[in-house]
Amino acid sequence: MLEPLGISRPDEDVYRALLGLPQATIAELSRRLRRDVRRSITTLEDLGLVSRLPGRPARLVAARPDVAIDVLVARRREELGRVQLDARALMAEMNTAEQHRSDRIVEVIVGRQAIATRFEQLLQGTRRELLVLDRPPYVSDARRSDDTVRALLRRRIAVRGIYAPESLEQPGALDEAHDAARAGEQSRVHPSVPMKLAIADRELALLPMAVDDMIDNAIAIHPSALLDALVQLFELLWQSAIPIVSEAPAEVADQPLLTLLAGGVKDDAIARQLTISPRTVSRRVAELLDVLQARTRFQAGIQAARRGWID
Repeated sequence: MLEPLGISRPDEDVYRALLGLPQATIAELSRRLRRDVRRSITTLEDLGLVSRLPGRPARLVAARPDVAIDVLVARRREELGRVQLDARALMAEMNTAEQHRSDRIVEVIVGRQAIATRFEQLLQGTRRELLVLDRPPYVSDARRSDDTVRALLRRRIAVRGIYAPESLEQPGALDEAHDAARAGEQSRVHPSVPMKLAIADRELALLPMAVDDMIDNAIAIHPSALLDALVQLFELLWQSAIPIVSEAPAEVADQPLLTLLAGGVKDDAIARQLTISPRTVSRRVAELLDVLQARTRFQAGIQAARRGWID
């Protein structure tokens, strides 16, 4: 089980034996496993999986698997991240003509894990700007991706995200979007996000092979006219999208409601996000329409924009 972390089977056997025989001595473990375990104990101590209690002979204690293994997994992720970054440097050694061959423009990625890994690579490799069209379904760990995006923002990398209404219907999604905006992400919502899309530095794009499917098949687009078209698509959507966090007057108490409403989010989803009842949503929407002197929600969005409540 622990071989992916660089722990050999003999060393893992010693660790497992110590889990079932707490505070055993080296001699007791050697008798249990019928071999000399001193070298394995040294290796496990270096990895933080085993520690010694004071006294003679020293007794050994195995670290809790949930804590110790998490630390090793995090360490391995950091190592793999550094390898990924080093791999980018290798591109400089690749012939320029070879990089731009037509058969290298489109990269087909098959399988959920492969897509999640490629998306993580795209995030890790971003150096200047990240553009994202966000809509379900998701193949990677959302929290892990959010943490990576926060790391980009801390490095002063520009991040712009356009959310579909379905994205904001996920539990806690609106709060996450507000947190990202406060952290520096430029966040907007658009009622018609056509697909999932991520573009790093306008040099690499990742999108589903089929518009409604990002689970099993995806494609990566390298510098080309096709990539330029995807960037232009993002910019066109950006111009007509509604900011999730905007500079509205303090007296606009229903700013979150107005943002969701203008973004095309349905009443039931708004109720869940704002933790109020659908009836309360309907009442507050009616009040907004009255204040804005609008007959429809679309008219309300126009009036709110004219008043500067939303961009």
